[in-house]
Order: sequence, then structure tokens, then C-alpha cells
Amino acid sequence: MKQLLVHRLHSEFNCTCCGYSTLFQIIIDNHSDTQMRFVPHHILQSYLCLCVHVGCGELANRINHLNSYTGCISIIANSHHMLFTRALEIYRVTPMSRLIAIVEDETAIRENYSDVLVRQGYKVCGFDNRREALAAFQRQLPDLAILDISLGDDVEGGFELCRELRALSASTPIIFLTARDSDLDTVSGLRLGADDYLTKDISLSHLTARIAALFRRVDALKQPVVQEQILRRGQLLIDQDRLQVTWREAPVELTVTEFWFVHALANHPGHVRSRDQLMEAANILVDSTSISTHIKRTRRKFEIVDSGFEGIETVYGIGYRWKQG
Repeated sequence: MKQLLVHRLHSEFNCTCCGYSTLFQIIIDNHSDTQMRFVPHHILQSYLCLCVHVGCGELANRINHLNSYTGCISIIANSHHMLFTRALEIYRVTPMSRLIAIVEDETAIRENYSDVLVRQGYKVCGFDNRREALAAFQRQLPDLAILDISLGDDVEGGFELCRELRALSASTPIIFLTARDSDLDTVSGLRLGADDYLTKDISLSHLTARIAALFRRVDALKQPVVQEQILRRGQLLIDQDRLQVTWREAPVELTVTEFWFVHALANHPGHVRSRDQLMEAANILVDSTSISTHIKRTRRKFEIVDSGFEGIETVYGIGYRWKQG
């Protein structure tokens, strides 16, 4: 039974980059078959909490699938039913339902990214040019688009595709993943509506973590609205669960990153929020120029519905704050 359990755990979990099969191996090696039936609940709880924390909902689901293979896991799961229920509830939309589009003209690079994401449990479709990608987006929007900028002879193709995708959807997450690392390109990408801008020297584990973090932020769209998640500040209304913002009863179309910036500012009106605090609120890591670009784009979107909008104040050298009153 112990060998079967080891085999099943390795075959199920080794395809992930999170390294949690090692944790389970330690648990197995330190308990006999009989003792495995009485593994302390806190060990299993710690494992599941780690899964939830880093966004590995597919792991929690796979543990549930293992019930049919190992009675000991089933017994542990049943004895801690509330934790399993909560973990599976949080990730009832598993990564297998997430469609990620990768637009990258270099085949080897595109296939490398695709292989990693497929092993993480995502569905992936790849394109090497803007025309085919746009045609696919018009048929079905992806849950995330990862774009290179230079697409063959179309040296600005990724920028144009970002603009076209934003016209199709104001909320579809977009990440630029490119070798171009100039401030001008970064600012241009964010101004066009991208949620993140990454360079190709990023590690694959870092990339998958950023993707999981972005999906966690958009998961609130699928949650039912509860009154406690509605934030009102004068003419501003923020629906945190649906990631929706209205100003003077008119909707303001913000990206996920812009939404969390506004939420962080409006949650404490009059209090200055530094650029580091805004990055933490939006779960991103960018330079100060990129933060300024996001704020400028956010102001312009409010000005579309109210030309006299002055809700976001700049505190030079420190950060930003939401204007009281």
C-alpha cells in the first residue's frame, strides 16, 4: 500500500513546479501504513493551505481524486471535511477551465511556455502572428493573453494586438512577455491596457506564479455580490467581488491592476499610499514609472465619465491619495 501511495502521489504531483510531492514524500516516509491512517490533521491542513496560498487549486482537486486510490487519504479527507470543502470551493473553477493564449513568433519559445502551462493544468493555444490571434480572439476570448511585441516582420504587432483585444474586452487579463526591456516599451504596453509587463529573462516558476496571482485577482468576478464588499466613497462605488467601479452612477472600465489601485486609495481616503503599497495591493512588481502610467490611465478613464474628476491626488515624491469629500 505504501508503494502504491508513493507511486500515485509522484505521478499526480511531479508535473507541478511547486515541489509539494517532496512534502508528501516526507510525510509518507515517516509513517507506516497503519500510521498513515492517523496522520495529524495539521499536516494535511498545512499542505492544503499552501496549495490555496500559491493558487495550486488543481493540487487540492487531485488530492480529492486520490480518494479512489488510497483509503488513508480518504479517511484523512473525511475527518477534515470542512477544510477540503473550503479548498475545493475556492478552486471550483480549476486551471483546466482557464484558456491561455500565447502570441509568440518563435516556435521553440512558444512551445516551451506552452508545455510549462499545460503541465500546470491550463489549456493553451498558441499563435505566431497577430492576424490569426485576433481572429481566434473574435471567436472566443481567452482567460489570459500573453503577448510578445515583435511578431516576425510586424515589429509592433503585440502592441496593436493589445489595442485590438482591449477593444473586444476591457477586462481580459493581458501580460506582455518580451525581450524588449526599455522604459518606453514598458510604458507603452501599460498605457495600451496590459495588466503586467515581463521580460523573457524571468524564470518559468516566477512566470507561473505571476499568472496564478493574476487569476486569483480576477476570481472575484465569479463570486456573488454581498453588501460588505461594496465600498462607497461619495460619488464612487466599488464592487470588490465583481471588480466593478462606478463614478456618478456611470461605469468606469478599469483593468484588474487599475481596479486594485483605486480600491487601495479609496479604502483610506486622505491617506497617502506609496508606490510600494500600491504594488502590494495589486500584487504586481513594476518600477515607479509604470505605477505613474497606471495612475494616469486610471484618471483618464474617470475623466471620460466626468471631465472634472479630481479624485486621485499626487503627493510628489511619496505617492497618491484619494481626495476626501
